[in-house]
Parts: sequence; structure tokens; C-alpha cells
Amino acid sequence: MRILINKLRAAPARLPISRAVIVAMLLGPILGAMLAAAAVAAQDATSVVTIDNFTFSPVELTIATGTTVKWVNHDDIPHLVVEKDKAFRSKALDTDDSFSYTFASAGTFEYFCALHPHMVGKVTVK
Repeated sequence: MRILINKLRAAPARLPISRAVIVAMLLGPILGAMLAAAAVAAQDATSVVTIDNFTFSPVELTIATGTTVKWVNHDDIPHLVVEKDKAFRSKALDTDDSFSYTFASAGTFEYFCALHPHMVGKVTVK
């Protein structure tokens, strides 16, 4: 019994190392989760506009400065995304091709399909 009591008395001398290990084990996953959340938030700075059935969806999009918009063509024929004032222009997008543009400044950007001018859309950057 005395041996057990002596071992218990000696345990507090070793606790600072054990506490450090425990703190590291608890904080490691928390910090990892915080970094993962930050990475997801950075990815969320992308908005998607789909091209399907000769329409852009959504037709109008409001985003923050610095957001990337990705247009994805789901039609069976090619489309070209062109901004009215030529701020951006995609190559011909075949089925499932995509084009991305990052809006670095505020403003209203009206765009259309160069092959099918009746297809129009608008991005408002605030």
C-alpha cells in the first residue's frame, strides 16, 4: 500500500508534461478544424452559373468583390461567355467545360453568349 501511496505522491511531478501532452492532444484537432473551416470559407468565394437549355442560371448574381464566378456549360452545344464591355471573354465552352473569372472591382457586369446573343446575364459586384 505504501508503494502505491509513494507513486501517487510522485505523480504530480510528472503532471506538467502530461498536461502539455493532453493540451496538445485537445488543441490539435481544434486548430485543425479551424484551418479546415478557413479553407472551406475560401472555397466558398466561388459562385457557379450554369448554362443549360440556352439560359444562364441564375440570370442575375450579386457577389462580393474578390469572388470568382464559374460558368459551367451543361448544354449539348458550345457557348461563349462575353461581358458587354469586354472585361472578360471565355473560349468556346463545350459540354461540361467551364470558365472562371474573379471580379476584383465593384460594378455591374452584363454578359451574353456570343453564339446565342439572346442568352444574357448580369453579375453585380458590391
